[in-house]
Amino acid sequence: MSDRPNDYVYGGTRALVELHDRHLRGFVAAWKDAAAQGVALPSTDDPTCASLDALLHHVLRAARGYMVWMCGHLGFDDPRIREVPDDVTASLDEYVEHLLERWDGPLVALDEKTADRAVFDSSWGVPYCIDAMLEHAVMHPIRHTYQLARAAAR
Repeated sequence: MSDRPNDYVYGGTRALVELHDRHLRGFVAAWKDAAAQGVALPSTDDPTCASLDALLHHVLRAARGYMVWMCGHLGFDDPRIREVPDDVTASLDEYVEHLLERWDGPLVALDEKTADRAVFDSSWGVPYCIDAMLEHAVMHPIRHTYQLARAAAR
């Protein structure tokens, strides 16, 4: 992440980009701990939570998807975030750095009015303004970090 606190037109965007960085890194650290401890996730019909590897892929794919979705709906340039590799564990740290580097910048021109008022359907059919999608993107790794902590405590 850059150290350019004044480069975003809307400070709320800068805050959410920084929070996303912090909490995605926190999720990856929690995932690494869970993998090292051999934590097993509870049985589920949800394929995104069927295993630690599936969960990791899900969280990283979603992080990529949120930024691609926002840029696409805003008419901004493609953020050029690579697809998550099938075996992301082989290059996890490198991929996370790439992902977070590509997250820092595409929304610098986003103004507060557009962030709060432009509403688009998400890929799961729920309408979101850009600000709400950014908040969703921040909460997503937090929710799954919590999931890992609960699984580890069993």
